[in-house]
Amino acid sequence: MIQTILVEDDLYIQKYFAERLEANGGFRLVGVYRDAFEAERHCDRTVQLILMDVQTQHKHSGLAAAGRIKQAFPNVKILVVTSLVDPEVLAKARTGAADSLWYKDHGTAELLDVIRRTLAGEHVFPDISPAVEMEDTMSDQFSPRQLSILRWYIRGLTYQEIADKLGITKRGVRWALDDMVEKGGFENREALVATAIENKLMVTTLKEEA
Repeated sequence: MIQTILVEDDLYIQKYFAERLEANGGFRLVGVYRDAFEAERHCDRTVQLILMDVQTQHKHSGLAAAGRIKQAFPNVKILVVTSLVDPEVLAKARTGAADSLWYKDHGTAELLDVIRRTLAGEHVFPDISPAVEMEDTMSDQFSPRQLSILRWYIRGLTYQEIADKLGITKRGVRWALDDMVEKGGFENREALVATAIENKLMVTTLKEEA
């Protein structure tokens, strides 16, 4: 049986995934946690598979924990399971924090298929993160540069600080944000920010360390 750790902050989803894994018969849950950092502390070389949520209890980053676990135990297979459609989550998972990534809105049958493929050594990642509604438009209508600007804006950087980071003008930062507001039919930038956070397009509050 595959020695498995499940990390899921939402207790309802945690129970659902645990029941599906146990019903399958091929998995033995050796740990179920809401906090990724707690799972990290309890992981050892006997663990073969980790299903890792991204935004876990206490805002602890599942991606950060997964990266450290992979360094300590390179043979463990880590499948990131998330509802966050933030493109940065997919990018970080691809660059060494995980073996595969699965979005929670796909269904359990597909999840089990991704688990089997991951255990067989395959890396299973979507080509792009799903697009979400942003009032009158979809998130994929915003350019990667606009999403980067929005991310830094949500984190509280000034226009000049964003401009310096991205090598553009302060005027260019303002234009990008105003264009997003116009495309989405938002009343103002605050409404744009609120929708991006509510629809999980942006996650900016995860803690990398305890």
